[in-house]
Amino acid sequence: SGVERVKKLFPKNRLVEHLTTCATVNGCANAKNFFLGKIEAPVPTSPVCNAQCQGCISLQPENRDFPSTQKRIAFKPDPEEIAELALYHFGNEPNPVVSFGQGCEGEPTLAADVIEKAIRLIRKQSSKGHINVNTNASRPEALARLFDAGLTHIRVSCNSVRDPYYSRYYQPKGYTFADVTESVRTAKRHGGFVSLNYLSIPGF
Repeated sequence: SGVERVKKLFPKNRLVEHLTTCATVNGCANAKNFFLGKIEAPVPTSPVCNAQCQGCISLQPENRDFPSTQKRIAFKPDPEEIAELALYHFGNEPNPVVSFGQGCEGEPTLAADVIEKAIRLIRKQSSKGHINVNTNASRPEALARLFDAGLTHIRVSCNSVRDPYYSRYYQPKGYTFADVTESVRTAKRHGGFVSLNYLSIPGF
């Protein structure tokens, strides 16, 4: 019923259509929360990534023995679509969170141009809520721009704080582990909240 209600409110918003599949087919808890009007709402934005994680859940090479668990978003939403969704969620939840960087997308900072504009649109209308980016933290300069626009939190994914092992898993393209640590420093300099999404692999 939540899906039907939101689709009627925003019939032209492509993100709503995408999240419908996330909630009803893939079982994404955040997508369900959005349609239920509670807690954290997802804002998938980036169809591309600059890492090739061994366990990526949205894109795997065809010759792998295991498939990805869901399809990656195939378009980059407009800032207006993002702001519309976020402001709607802000009106439904007393302590709302919206998060870029979902399991159905690539690296969100590669869409920093769109996200920055979206955050500015959101912050023009509301100072409420937390705006979070789940990220591989590969682009500190992009994160600095997002914090300047009104970003409040980042969650940094890593599997090791030792460069050789980090790189074996993430297989970074065009960035290094030094960029990850610099992103954390950048977030703290901007007064942001940083959490580490530390992937523990038994036996590794």
